[in-house]
Amino acid sequence: MIMLSIFAMTALVFMSRYLFLEPKLPLRLSPSLQRLLSYSGPAVLTAIWAPIVFTHEQSLWLESTNPYIWAALLAGLLAWRTKNILLTTVVSMAVFLLLNLVVFSA
Repeated sequence: MIMLSIFAMTALVFMSRYLFLEPKLPLRLSPSLQRLLSYSGPAVLTAIWAPIVFTHEQSLWLESTNPYIWAALLAGLLAWRTKNILLTTVVSMAVFLLLNLVVFSA
């Protein structure tokens, strides 16, 4: 039963992607629907990172000793200023590691 569910979900995801990405299919979205769908990526990413950055053990963690907030602020600033994904990822992860292991380890 589990394998059937996995194959069904795989087929569903593949077909939903294929319908929008295959250029030979006559399916076209209206400009207003395309604009609406352009917000789905940032919304999903925010739903993933916000709980990681702002919560700790089921409670809100907005202290200055939260390394996640400092690394996220740095990542946002770097992404905005440099527009370089690799630089943003490497530098913000290094700063997070430094903060987590050295500065706020006590």
